[in-house]
Amino acid sequence: MIKIAAVFGSPRRKGNTSTLLDHAVAGARDAGARVTEIVLRDLKMSPCLEIYGCKKAGRCVIKDDYGNIEELFQRIDGLMLASPIFFYTVSAHTKILMDRCNSLWVKKYWIDEQPFGRKNYPRKGLFISVGSTKGKKLFDGALLSVKYFMDALDMELWQSLLFRGIETEGQILETPGSLEAAYEAGKALVETLADNDRPAGDPALPGNLQ
Repeated sequence: MIKIAAVFGSPRRKGNTSTLLDHAVAGARDAGARVTEIVLRDLKMSPCLEIYGCKKAGRCVIKDDYGNIEELFQRIDGLMLASPIFFYTVSAHTKILMDRCNSLWVKKYWIDEQPFGRKNYPRKGLFISVGSTKGKKLFDGALLSVKYFMDALDMELWQSLLFRGIETEGQILETPGSLEAAYEAGKALVETLADNDRPAGDPALPGNLQ
């Protein structure tokens, strides 16, 4: 069974990105995935303190809720991450998680000495975001952060769903096709991961039988 983590990075429990991620999770589950939901605002998680205790074994030495996430991220096949835009990047809750995953970066590149520049990762990630303005570069900073965050997880940023001009709570419900797009993206992520796991020459099975 495909295993996915869904990370809710909005300060609002019922914010626009949370609503979109709910639909993506539903799509993933309907496609047969096991989805673990992580609501960052509910966790007790320190920012990275840059003490580099992770250099010893590739694990963060700060004792808080991040420990369970660190273990989960090493077992999943895919990730769905949702965050609104704050000053052209992700929310503070999301950025704390990203920075704590420096432990996984240290393990990958310093301890295991994997080469930089790998392009084809079997693990895939979906990023969902909304921003209140409509500027051309509104999502540029967040997309760079997410791309390299996922690289630390041995994961490719597979797809992004980005919506401009969304500010007030519930406004995404007025955006035609947005919820359907999120549902279909969640479903497609699972199908893509299942295809990656299927041995060469093994045909896809119909529906949820994959």
